[in-house]
Amino acid sequence: MNKPKFRFLAPFSFLLFVGLGGFVLGSLSSGVTLAYAKERYSDLQIFTKVLNLVQQYYVEEVDIKKLIYGGVKGMLQELDPHTNFLPPEVYKEFESETSGEFGGLGIEITLQNDILTVISPIEDTPAWEAGIQAGDKIVEINGESTKGLSLAEAAQKMRGKKGQKVRLGIYRDGFEKPKEFAVARGTVKLKSVKATDLDDGYLYIRLTSFIENSSGDFEKALKEAQKRPKGLKGLIIDLRRNPGGLLDQAVKISDLLLEDGIIVSTIGRNKKEKEVIYAKKEGTYTGFPVIALVNEFSASASEILSGALQDNKRALVMGQQTFGKGSVQSVVKLGDGSALKLTVARYYTPSGRSIQAEGIKPDVAVEDVDPEQFKKAIIRKDVRREQDLGGHLLGDKEKEKAKDQDSSSMSYWFKQDASKKSNLSPRDKLLQDDFQVLQAFNYIRAWKVMEKFDVPAAKPPAAKE
Repeated sequence: MNKPKFRFLAPFSFLLFVGLGGFVLGSLSSGVTLAYAKERYSDLQIFTKVLNLVQQYYVEEVDIKKLIYGGVKGMLQELDPHTNFLPPEVYKEFESETSGEFGGLGIEITLQNDILTVISPIEDTPAWEAGIQAGDKIVEINGESTKGLSLAEAAQKMRGKKGQKVRLGIYRDGFEKPKEFAVARGTVKLKSVKATDLDDGYLYIRLTSFIENSSGDFEKALKEAQKRPKGLKGLIIDLRRNPGGLLDQAVKISDLLLEDGIIVSTIGRNKKEKEVIYAKKEGTYTGFPVIALVNEFSASASEILSGALQDNKRALVMGQQTFGKGSVQSVVKLGDGSALKLTVARYYTPSGRSIQAEGIKPDVAVEDVDPEQFKKAIIRKDVRREQDLGGHLLGDKEKEKAKDQDSSSMSYWFKQDASKKSNLSPRDKLLQDDFQVLQAFNYIRAWKVMEKFDVPAAKPPAAKE
């Protein structure tokens, strides 16, 4: 009989994520197997007896496979919410979702307190465009309650033909009662790396998820930034609302920024069998500070990356405490085309911190601010400076401007109106709309400025004579 194949997952949702390799579940010796089988035989007799009674005496003929699948699902519900049974049709779709293109709504889901909860809508997907938000509680799917559904069952109910709409009953903080959102299924094409040049050598990279080409696209963005006239002076990695993905991609991105040290380790039931992944010096990008932005919806592979950079003193982590999904899932393909997604280990950061139910705490806490409120707060029309005073003494730069303009051109200094602001560059729009990104940008610029100062080590003052 062929040994089952294991694949290791970083996720907590119904995108398939292949992750940490090399973790082997050892096969039991024949003696141990026999003892184990004998111990469990009496318990299994109960299941077999019930199955036979239902098959023989239930009022209608039953589908035995359906009963067995149901029994397996019920058994796994006694474990954690990330352990699931995947029927053949679910597993087939599950397998197709690693390439960055798949059919569906584009949401990451989990169970929180037995309630189906949106961890994050994936950017630029049908769910994102329909207004689904992180933290939304899905209480109904097409009019049916989600109470008691497993993640696999909920995901299956949301799948279907492209173009068809799924009606989601959503409860959100601030809602008096659930509201219905109609989301049309579509082809979800993920672009996980979105880079924005912040000028003056600073680069912002938004990582929306970790898919097959994420590390390659990430490195490409770094290379392009280094080719610019001012090079790469600082990097902001935005991991907010990133629910995770392929662990190997999180490891590769960590390795791009770390010369040495541990990236991540995993420990399963046997505490002595610890798997450790180390960074390699080859191909590392150094010489610039890094800030990692996280929030409560940064999970799994996002926590691996931010934890690795934080513990190795490679990045300052800013934002809010992360989600805390620190368990390893393995997919075992079964003989009939179905599969078992089983939690087999826990993740640990380089310093030995468990991520599970703890998350990554930022070095600098920065709360999120509503974009509209933030924009209102930074508009200060009442501010007047020397250059706003009529007849003021011209500065050197004003004199240079005046050489190429007539006497009436002084009105130039008062024409920075809303029409100009309405055509903002991606960089200006990002900094104007996002308070946390602006704070990260301010920190990373100050970082480079502070490096210029020769600050002596702290020591007590000399004693007075």
